[in-house]
Amino acid sequence: MRQPLTDADWMAVAIALSRRGRPSSAPNPNVGCLLVRDGKVVARGWTQPGGRPHAEAVAIAAAGEAARGATAYVSLEPCAHASPRGPACSDSLIVAGVARVVIAAQDPDPRTDGAGITRLQAAGIEVVTGVLPAGARAAMAPWWTRQVEGRPFVTLKLATSLDGCIALRDGSSRWITGERARAHGHLERASHQAILVGRGTFEADAPKLDVRLAGLADRSPKKLLLTTGGAPEGWTAVASPQAIADVDSVLVEGGAGAASAFLAADRVDRLLLYRAPILIGGGKRALGDIGLTDLAEAHDRWRLSDSRLLGSDRLDVYERIRTY
Repeated sequence: MRQPLTDADWMAVAIALSRRGRPSSAPNPNVGCLLVRDGKVVARGWTQPGGRPHAEAVAIAAAGEAARGATAYVSLEPCAHASPRGPACSDSLIVAGVARVVIAAQDPDPRTDGAGITRLQAAGIEVVTGVLPAGARAAMAPWWTRQVEGRPFVTLKLATSLDGCIALRDGSSRWITGERARAHGHLERASHQAILVGRGTFEADAPKLDVRLAGLADRSPKKLLLTTGGAPEGWTAVASPQAIADVDSVLVEGGAGAASAFLAADRVDRLLLYRAPILIGGGKRALGDIGLTDLAEAHDRWRLSDSRLLGSDRLDVYERIRTY
């Protein structure tokens, strides 16, 4: 006989839903909400483009009267602050008559930060917190990083040969990886608000940096150029890794100079390492100097979070280990 699903099982679904709102929900967090009654899903929602409606509002509207007596699984604490764009989600859940709210992560926004939980409890609703909080924070990492650290979440993409080269000695680099790996890279583009290359890559490759996947062309990110000079039309110049503003997530895609600058500044939160089963030898290296002076400093900085084959290429995903 199949065992009933647990709060963690349902929350995993809510967190998966939250990823559908990334990055289109910015500047609001991408939240997922699941309404469950009598062991069955009655409605689901995730934060819509531009940040409204919120996930809870979408789910409540879809459920109608079925929300009464249900359990709401929400990946982030329901908001408690008033907004001209809509009511607070904690109030909406109370009006909808939900009996129980299960929350993954408490909202670090000082306008809510515990106030949503308190309001729900004051209305007699049972509240459970801390169910898969790490998963929820990871799913909304761009917003969370901006909210807590005041900077964008940065993913660095490196596509290399087995011996760590990104191009031949003369700079020729198309294509190191195969079609499936390149398609995965376009999915990554679609999940970031901005994409950045260095001046050398811009001049050598004239990259378009668009999303070339059916149905996702409108998700092409804002184009950033790492340079101390100007940028052409359609691009935004940024002078340093610390100078990026107005976006929650950035994909650094090329080349060695830009990658090294972000690593040296410790501004890389996630590393995508695509490796093709080829050897180049005396080619261009993936990285230059990143400011490392002691080999001991290189250890215990990265955690492998995913590894998979994409055709004949291997993708390894590493997360930066932060101690704060």
